[in-house]
Amino acid sequence: MASSNVDDPPGTGAVDLNGLRILVVEDSWHLGVAMQRLLRVCGADVIGPAATTADAERLFSEHAPDVALIDVNLRGGELAYDMIDRLHDRGVRVVVISGSADVSPAQVKAAAILQKPVSEAQLLASLRPMSADKLAR
Repeated sequence: MASSNVDDPPGTGAVDLNGLRILVVEDSWHLGVAMQRLLRVCGADVIGPAATTADAERLFSEHAPDVALIDVNLRGGELAYDMIDRLHDRGVRVVVISGSADVSPAQVKAAAILQKPVSEAQLLASLRPMSADKLAR
């Protein structure tokens, strides 16, 4: 995820994520922290980042998210497909972020699938409809 300045990311002014609780599941520490910072700048309440499904499940049991940003391939070769299904079944909208081109809509119950490297604009665009839905309630 490329950014010239995490404190003032370009193009984020139009994306208001206030009130949106987002779980970040990413095993790359640098990418997870970058997503966390970007989302917070846009007003989101960020849970995580978590690097394993066990950590993520503990976090989402303690803080029910509205949305989850999930990397499919996690630490130690762990795959997140079962966790994605469980979150979906609980009404959490999932955005899959993967470096693998093998992830398809037929495999996962996701609101969006983004290929790494993900730009800030792509990430925020995938969250815009979910933020609008949350504000409409």
